[in-house]
Amino acid sequence: MSSTYTISYGQQNDKISTIDFVQILNDNTEETVYYYQNNWKVLRNMAIDKKYIHSFQILETQANKDAPFHLMLITTYLNEEQYKLREDHFSELIKEKGKLELLNDKKPGEFRKTLFSKERTLHWK
Repeated sequence: MSSTYTISYGQQNDKISTIDFVQILNDNTEETVYYYQNNWKVLRNMAIDKKYIHSFQILETQANKDAPFHLMLITTYLNEEQYKLREDHFSELIKEKGKLELLNDKKPGEFRKTLFSKERTLHWK
């Protein structure tokens, strides 16, 4: 008898999401908000326009000892094809967008840290 299983009783639709759990470092909230508004969000809007992704969300939460992240960044792909091409598509968009927009010349590693990511998160119907 196996102790691992996958829930797959026809409950999933074709959408796939990636979720990044981000911690804001050293009270650099302004730099973090600026970075995600002027880079991450811009790239996702470009991706929606080109039909590279289905949608995106930035969720803010109160960090605590058990869950020390402040933001959840969710990118949702319409189907497996969009998901598989994500790296190529975002590389293209990064080149198209140009230089990274930063507040106070702080580099991303100085103001935020991705604690962990969940790839290929499946959606239920």
